[in-house]
Amino acid sequence: MNYLLIAIVFALIGWFANTAYHLPKNSNPLSQIKPTPLLKYSIENLSTASFKPSQIVIGKLLSDNPKFTSYEFSLAFSPDFSDNLKTTSGIINIPKGTGTFPVIVMYRGYVDQNQYTIGEGTQPAATVFAENGFITVAPDFLGYADSTPASNDAFESRFQTYVTAASVLKSVNSIKNWDGKNIFVWAHSNGGQIALTTLEITGVTYPTALWAPVSRPFPNSVLVYTNESDDQGKFLIAQLAAFEDTYDANLFSLTNYLTKIKATIQLNQGTADTEVPYFWSDQLAQSLKEATVSATYIKYPGNDHNMRPNWNEVVENNLKFFNENLK
Repeated sequence: MNYLLIAIVFALIGWFANTAYHLPKNSNPLSQIKPTPLLKYSIENLSTASFKPSQIVIGKLLSDNPKFTSYEFSLAFSPDFSDNLKTTSGIINIPKGTGTFPVIVMYRGYVDQNQYTIGEGTQPAATVFAENGFITVAPDFLGYADSTPASNDAFESRFQTYVTAASVLKSVNSIKNWDGKNIFVWAHSNGGQIALTTLEITGVTYPTALWAPVSRPFPNSVLVYTNESDDQGKFLIAQLAAFEDTYDANLFSLTNYLTKIKATIQLNQGTADTEVPYFWSDQLAQSLKEATVSATYIKYPGNDHNMRPNWNEVVENNLKFFNENLK
């Protein structure tokens, strides 16, 4: 009897091992018992998460301009939905004069942490918007300027930018000069993929102007830029292999959830852009149309990634878009 029992046990072990080996990765019984701490950052899970409003605290004066004043601000929030509060710094531009003003929340593109200064990537356009009566709010994101450090995990730090972006949107009502009605979004490059994902997870209807957004599926949106790193992406590729061994990357890809976007979008793209090729935005515009998202696509012949040489035209188109959508 004991020999029979032992034989049955070994047969079951063999069956389980064979089944586990041949099942798809996301169906593998072994993968189901792995810890999945990053699953809370999937787009579906973030879309049901509670983003608590916080206080945008005005800090030191950065500059005093004829039509607006620039301050550093700080915002405390929980990037991982725990009791662990962290703080993002940022720049807020407040128009001078009496009354209240609409707000534009701005998300910058990628900048190396060692080279970053507060307001980099947003302040040139923010200056035009503030001169024309808009409060602008641009977070630095965790790990930048005076913000607290980001997660040590390469992918968690990426996903936490969405929590930062959504938390800033949720906290606009703490700005005493806000008109209480109008919130807009502006974003450039990698900030564009942050904005698109944030629109998906929050479902807000805030009109959004995008400049050359990174709109590739995840993780291709990361891999396409690995050659710019000192190690040619070797570290990140290794981290991605470990990530995909545990998670289904499709759950974190903005391209799979465009139907969740409720906002009106103005998509701006230069045809000479070598960082975000124009055909990416061609595809995004088509995908937004198929997802029944209201979007206007404007292409600028000869413009590069920073919308040169017709930068002024692009900013004026953004300003017109925001004014047309004022409540």
